[in-house]
Amino acid sequence: MKYQRFLIPLFFITLAILLSACGEKELEDPLEWEIDNISGTTQSGEDFSIDDMEGDVWLANFIFTSCDTVCPPMTRNMSKVQDQLEEEGIDAEIVSFSVDPEIDTPEMLEEFASAQDADFSNWSFITGYSQEEIEEFAQESFRTIAQKPEGAEQVSHGSSFFLVDQNNQVMKHYKGDTDVPYEDIIEDTEILAE
Repeated sequence: MKYQRFLIPLFFITLAILLSACGEKELEDPLEWEIDNISGTTQSGEDFSIDDMEGDVWLANFIFTSCDTVCPPMTRNMSKVQDQLEEEGIDAEIVSFSVDPEIDTPEMLEEFASAQDADFSNWSFITGYSQEEIEEFAQESFRTIAQKPEGAEQVSHGSSFFLVDQNNQVMKHYKGDTDVPYEDIIEDTEILAE
C-alpha cells in the first residue's frame, strides 16, 4: 500500500515525459556538414558574414545573374518557398551566393532578384569575394560544384537548396530547379526553427 502512493504519481510523470517527447519532431538523417566562414556584400551594399548567421535557421543556394539556364527558375522557386515560410509563420533567412562575383555587382543582384519576386526582408544576395573563394566555399562547405572555366561566360554550379541550422551546419539539401519538394522544405525548416 505504501509503495502504491509513490508508484501512481511516478507512472503519470513517466507517461507525461514520454508523451511530450512524442510531440517533438526531428530531422531524418541530418547531414551535419560544417560551414566555413565567407564574407561578402549584400545586394544593398551591406557587409555579410557567415558568422553573422549563427543563431538563425536559413536556406541557401548558388546563383549568378547572367545565368541562362537554372538560376531564374531556381530563384522563382525559392521565392515560393519564401512565401510559404511567411504563410506558416516560420522564422528563417534565405541567402543566395553569387558564383560569378567578379561580374555580379550588388546592383545587378538586386535587379536580378527583384525580377524573380524576391522579398529582401529576409533574403540576401551575396557577392564581393573572389571566384576562387566562392568555388572553394561551395565545394568545402556545401559539397557542390561552382566552377567558371577561364574565358567562359557561364558558371557550372549545383542547383540544390540547402537547409542550415542555428550552428551553421548544413542539415538537408533538396532539388531547387525542378520538382522542388516544397512541403519537405517547409516542414524541415519548421522543425529546426522551433
